[in-house]
Amino acid sequence: MQTAIVPVNPNAHEEVKRVLTYLKTIEGKKIVLGQHTQTMGQEELVYIYQVTGELPALCGFELLAYSPNISAQSDEECLSEVRAAKGTLKKAWDWAGKGGLITFTWHWFSPLGGCHKSFYSECTDYDADRAVTEGTPEYAALLSDMDFMAGLLKPFCDAHVPILWRPFHECDGDYFWWGKKGADAVKKLYRLMYERYTNHFHLDNLIWVFNSSDSACYPGDDVVDMISRDMYPEAHCHTSCAKEYEELKGMTSSPKLCAIGEIGPLPDVDAIIAEGLGWTYYMTWSHDFGMTERFTTNEVLRRNYLSGNGVTLSKLPELYHIKEA
Repeated sequence: MQTAIVPVNPNAHEEVKRVLTYLKTIEGKKIVLGQHTQTMGQEELVYIYQVTGELPALCGFELLAYSPNISAQSDEECLSEVRAAKGTLKKAWDWAGKGGLITFTWHWFSPLGGCHKSFYSECTDYDADRAVTEGTPEYAALLSDMDFMAGLLKPFCDAHVPILWRPFHECDGDYFWWGKKGADAVKKLYRLMYERYTNHFHLDNLIWVFNSSDSACYPGDDVVDMISRDMYPEAHCHTSCAKEYEELKGMTSSPKLCAIGEIGPLPDVDAIIAEGLGWTYYMTWSHDFGMTERFTTNEVLRRNYLSGNGVTLSKLPELYHIKEA
């Protein structure tokens, strides 16, 4: 059976092709285990290793602190989160040195105006419709922020480090500014970023991961390598997420790879494989989700990490290595 995957970017690095092909190879047979982190201490990784003796094969990193428009007048809850996340790209480089898979999440502070956690629509009047309309102040601010982030991503591209890039996550919700104006604005935002990052900045190391459970928001097969959705079941509810998988597969008739972009309580790895579901990776969210027994007991954590069906860092094949300038 043909397992090679052709990325949507025709100039994608060989490392991108290697990662996508690997994920296709394990589809329905194994699943990559992932964990989000958003502080320099990466306490979640410490906890997982203490409990299981293993590390996830995929590590998620938070880019919120790199947003250019963070108001100094924001409340302490916001500013403390920003301080805790500062410098996390250095941790991403450390992870790349281990050969681990990387995904970035950007809680993008409103490019214009807003205060406190202005990635939330309730904290800004930034208008996504105007943001995709050329000639508006919102459009200029959007491109300015987008270009700034491209500059931070460029060194990873130069080093041929593949990144699972998941922009405008949970775009079907109205709680983030990028989702508040609905599906049409979401599709335009996503395609604008794809065009700029692919054809202007030539970020050929990005694997484009679309993240939504609403097919109305889907921007098109030509700009999406993988489809994903986020799920937060009740505490200690561990399943294969079969219903959600079938719903996600209905996003497009194209055979796109599927992933769980975020999850709270861990899914059941053995059930996923026993049922032949093609979840290629999952990423547990941070803090209490990743380093306490409030949502997932240590027994379940060990079961997933020690299962022959889960891919941990020690079981991940060499898919890339950092290229020196």
